[in-house]
Amino acid sequence: MDIILLIIGILFLIKGADAFVDGASSIANNLKIPAIIVGLTIVSFGTSAPEAAVSVTAALAHSNEIAVSNVLGSNLFNILCVVGCTALIAKMHVQENIVKSEFPIMLVASAVMVAFCLTGRMVTRLEGIILLICILLYVLRLVLQALKQRDQLEVEPAKYTTGKSVLFCIIGIAAIVLGGQLVVNSASNLALALGVSETMVGLTIVSIGTSLPELVTSVIAAKKGEVDIALGNVIGSNIFNILFILGLSSTVSPIPVSAMIDIDLFIMMASCLLVYGIAYWKRSFVWQSGLIMVAINIAYMIFVIIRA
Repeated sequence: MDIILLIIGILFLIKGADAFVDGASSIANNLKIPAIIVGLTIVSFGTSAPEAAVSVTAALAHSNEIAVSNVLGSNLFNILCVVGCTALIAKMHVQENIVKSEFPIMLVASAVMVAFCLTGRMVTRLEGIILLICILLYVLRLVLQALKQRDQLEVEPAKYTTGKSVLFCIIGIAAIVLGGQLVVNSASNLALALGVSETMVGLTIVSIGTSLPELVTSVIAAKKGEVDIALGNVIGSNIFNILFILGLSSTVSPIPVSAMIDIDLFIMMASCLLVYGIAYWKRSFVWQSGLIMVAINIAYMIFVIIRA
């Protein structure tokens, strides 16, 4: 039954992401909002809904290992596998503002997460509140940026009306959330039935399962030529995962951090720096760099499985 639910969940993710990308890009065109802003906000927040549901639920249940390892594993999967797979499908040009502002914000957020996890071996309630304040400031900055650029933007005719676009987004995100939950629950049941630890489940099965919306959405966006939405989705999702999901989870219940994930934290930072380096020096992601990132992610998964 879990295998059947896993397949159904993946189908929901694929069709939901397809509808969501169409709706989001139409909203951008109707409202004259840059696609990258839509990717950083609506799409990234929407596709991070499964991570939010899993981590907050885990925090309420005091399954804190899953709460923090889910964020950590999801961010690693996003930056390596999602960007890598998307680059294998379509060349991803990196806009100047992404290199100068969004990528550095993601790096700072990642560094803050590492610092909070290593300091006192716990993400406290106060630190969680600080992260939540930061996500509010980040969203406010994006809104002001979108309003500033609105009059200067030339957009293509929208595929759907604003109302229909919003409906597509709602249907799409509902399917994504449902699909994500089906994938996570069924995959976790299968893993735990084999006697796998909670930390390993969080770093692998749960993090990959909750990141499938980002992967599917970014790949479909790239195939549709919406590369800005694809890249903005990944960067926005990573920022959202740290500032909002980790912030909310630790505000609900302070999260103790096991020394076991120290190396995973440093791998996450190294991966973020690697991908930023490619974006900074090359100003694009091509299939060669995509292949390297996917290979690193596979090697990391193998390391986590062997370590367990």
